[in-house]
Amino acid sequence: MALLLGIDIGTSSSKGVLTRPDGQLLAQAVREHATSSPAPGRVEHDAESVWWRDFTALAQELTARVPRGERLAGVGVSGIGPCVLPAGEDDAPLRPAILYGVDTRAGDQIAEQTERYGEDEILRRCGSALTSQALGPKLAWVRQREPEVYGRMHRWYMASSFLVRRLTGAYVLDHHSASQCDPLYDLHGRRWIEEWCEETVPGLEWPELVWPAQVVGEVTEAAAEVTGIPTGTPVVAGTIDAWAESAAAGASSPGDLMLMYGTTMFLVNVVREPVSDARLWSTAGAFEGTSCLAGGMATSGAVTSWLRDLTGAGYDQLTEEAAALPPGAEGLLMLPYFAGERSPLFDPDARGVVAGLTLRHGRGHLYRAALEATAFGVRHNLDAMREAGGDLSRLVAVGGGARELWTQIVSDVTGLEQSMPRHTVGAAYGDAFLAAVGTGLAAQEDIADWNPVESTVRPDPARSEIYDELYEHYLSLYSSTRETAHALAARQHADSRRYEQG
Repeated sequence: MALLLGIDIGTSSSKGVLTRPDGQLLAQAVREHATSSPAPGRVEHDAESVWWRDFTALAQELTARVPRGERLAGVGVSGIGPCVLPAGEDDAPLRPAILYGVDTRAGDQIAEQTERYGEDEILRRCGSALTSQALGPKLAWVRQREPEVYGRMHRWYMASSFLVRRLTGAYVLDHHSASQCDPLYDLHGRRWIEEWCEETVPGLEWPELVWPAQVVGEVTEAAAEVTGIPTGTPVVAGTIDAWAESAAAGASSPGDLMLMYGTTMFLVNVVREPVSDARLWSTAGAFEGTSCLAGGMATSGAVTSWLRDLTGAGYDQLTEEAAALPPGAEGLLMLPYFAGERSPLFDPDARGVVAGLTLRHGRGHLYRAALEATAFGVRHNLDAMREAGGDLSRLVAVGGGARELWTQIVSDVTGLEQSMPRHTVGAAYGDAFLAAVGTGLAAQEDIADWNPVESTVRPDPARSEIYDELYEHYLSLYSSTRETAHALAARQHADSRRYEQG
């Protein structure tokens, strides 16, 4: 029987799955890794020791578990994005990859490109305003700040396109990932804006644009030797992790919204046609001809991980203590902007705040306040989506962080139901599904059978009423502390520069 392999490179871990063509999950594997933060506002991955090493380890483990007499029929990949990995003519990485919107180093380049091309024109052609999520300013940062790297740069990769190149030799990028390369991709024409590309980073080779489920090559002999994947196995282009996960959740029709619980929080709403709003991202979808409205928080699970490490308590203990507390964590309110914030604020200098602390508050209070803070951030994004013209008819919750207490708090805060599919193992499952579609082993509509909804989280009206009041305080807390947060961020940036200079 034919089997599918899906592997996703995440922010703090990589995951892989082995499935049958009907979606049956045969095996899964995980590799944890760390991000590098060489200075405040900078977040990086080493492509060799994180992306490729994780991929080869997961591929070897999972291919060894292929049952006797069965074979791999397709491979799908995904990863964090949009990212910038500069590579030389021999495809060797020239520096660590600059990660997505959590990396805020390119503020000057965002301002320069916005002034040069015009905010309205960028929004019209690309669908999104330039923010720390945009790839164009980060490419410009490499050119301006690391000219020795840029002088040797021939191509650039995201996590998924780097893996595809290593596996097949194809230099491609899927349309969804490209649609986050603002201001270099025309969202309406589905093509590179060649004049802006050449002006921003002249002389580079640009990847061919394809759709995520499109087969772009086969595993080479060299790749087969180090991965265990048989030579000649078809490989699809893949995409950014959130959109692979959206495919896995079946959020592919207008009105569907995927809410991805993870290190960061991501929201993807499928819309009938491109919708532009400066507070959000407008992108191509995971399947040909589709469009999305998206939002993302800079931290969510990252804050709970920080609290776990800070207190030394495990997630189960923290969850138990938080669940015993009432809504509002007995008078605590947190802003989750520990790494700045992406949508809808797009404020890289926003900072985390805990208001209402007393000596009787403990770690359980802080943990509940952190979960509630991410839920308020989700509501803030959903409000912006509605105002922009999004259609929020059905919410599907996915991701490794989709735990019972957290999802219940989000439903209580937003007042919305969340559907929970059978598999919430992440983007890797979506990668396998995209490989099945690309190789003809499944159709797009088969995801309802692959990953049926098994439960629904419903809001509690009494708790929702309490959260309605706290949400207004959440919004006002940001505006009332913004000036102080920016002043502290400026001090952090200055300290960072002094550190870099020795």
